[in-house]
Amino acid sequence: MGRGMKAAVIGGVFAVMVGGAGYGAYNVMSALDGGADEVRTGPLGADEVEETTRKFFAAWEKGQADAAAEYTNDDASARALLRQYARDAHIEDVSITPGTAVGAKVPFAVKATVSYDGRSKPLTYKSQLTVVRGKTTGRALVDWAPSVVHPELKAKGDTLVTAESANPPIEAVDRDGTVLTKEKYPSLGPVLDTLREKYGEQAGGEPGVELVVRHASQQVADTSLLTLAEGEPGKLETTLSATVQKAAEKAVAEFDESSVVAVKPSTGEVLAVANHRADGFNAAFQGRVAPGSTMKIITAAMLIDNGVTSMDGAAPCPDQAVWQGQVFKNLTGMEPNESATLANSFQRSCNTAFIKLIDEKPLTDSSLAEEAQERFGLGRDDWKTGIVSFDGSVPAVSGPDRAAGAIGQGQVQMNPLNMASVTATAITGTFRQPYLVAPDLDDREIATAKGLSPATSSQLKQMMRLTATQGTAAEAMSGLGGDIGAKTGSAEVDGQTVSNSWFTGFRNDIAAAAMTEEGGHGGDAAGPIVADVLRAGG
Repeated sequence: MGRGMKAAVIGGVFAVMVGGAGYGAYNVMSALDGGADEVRTGPLGADEVEETTRKFFAAWEKGQADAAAEYTNDDASARALLRQYARDAHIEDVSITPGTAVGAKVPFAVKATVSYDGRSKPLTYKSQLTVVRGKTTGRALVDWAPSVVHPELKAKGDTLVTAESANPPIEAVDRDGTVLTKEKYPSLGPVLDTLREKYGEQAGGEPGVELVVRHASQQVADTSLLTLAEGEPGKLETTLSATVQKAAEKAVAEFDESSVVAVKPSTGEVLAVANHRADGFNAAFQGRVAPGSTMKIITAAMLIDNGVTSMDGAAPCPDQAVWQGQVFKNLTGMEPNESATLANSFQRSCNTAFIKLIDEKPLTDSSLAEEAQERFGLGRDDWKTGIVSFDGSVPAVSGPDRAAGAIGQGQVQMNPLNMASVTATAITGTFRQPYLVAPDLDDREIATAKGLSPATSSQLKQMMRLTATQGTAAEAMSGLGGDIGAKTGSAEVDGQTVSNSWFTGFRNDIAAAAMTEEGGHGGDAAGPIVADVLRAGG
């Protein structure tokens, strides 16, 4: 290369560097120098993980939010939250102890002090972070998420705040006066937080000073983390049963991503609500997913109420059924039965039997929706349980979704609260809107519905009894005494290789329903959960 040419190249590189090309320009210069200090690529080395976490922790401990944020892959979000950590949460004297890294994941423990208005208390918790390689820089960086700062910060916009409590504390008690705490009943944490937010003042308490998670979602109550000054709790009576709640907590803990609700059919009182989910979401009350064949309780009621068939009437179960060009099949291995009654097809959970009957006169595209709304009180957005809840959705639809809805797929959406209520209505004939806090506490107007005729209710109850003793629910319900009945369900969900497991059942004056995401058949996961809850209900 001639001297003039080399000078031109170097001059061009200098211009690019001044123009702010950063690492890209640096690499061109490095190439001229023999390739020194090239941007690293490929898997992270243990040295990179250690160095990045050490520098990130050191800056965080010193309260240097801007410097700490520079070691993350989202410096703007990290900077804002780390500034709030000191400014709004009043957390100081931070000491972070890293644990043993597993690949690029690093667990760590935080010890600190929360100081506010002359009061101080120690704060300890554990979290973890993951180190990744920056997409444009090649640097080892902390993969930023709010949970890095505290595991209870689950969504973007969640913050930590120390101040006088927005709501007075409550002492929530069950139906017999037993105190309910999130320490003893961890699954109740979000429920108790919501009850406090809504009823703290009415319960007569006085606020204290707390460190809380202030959630970005307006539908999620503050999560209390640390109390600096005790407030005066007000007593709040709930409909829950500590005994049933304990059984529900233990039952869902056996299956990931599970939820369960138990109600008292004779009153509508909620006896238990429990969730075992990584996201902390109260899916038991707020979930919106297809309920699978548990929906056949409502579909069977529709068929009976409209005179299409009866418990002992015809409901043939062929290998497959075609509805407006879409083919529906049964579970693998189910033997066809062209002579089946509705009771037989119900207890075996035959999809094709229900599909073949939904076009019988006088049924229309809106018949299932009307049955759900008018008889079971679903899908009208008027339940007032005492906390945020979803009361199901069964829209009037045409085409393949009409057939899919009859077997709990398509556009039908439910949660365990809804299906426990469906069972309660089916076996009593009366719709009693579920509630967690007595309506007279805040003069709530409870939803009403027509309910079922004695004849329809009697047939549904008997079909559920047969299912629990001779049908698809028999294994899960074995060993339970008293008057028992059940219905299984599995719901296919786009993107999942395994169906959601659904199960609802009753035993004497308790009804329960459960759902386990990717739990398989109804009796595999949700069934044992419901059985354990019913067993505790006596």
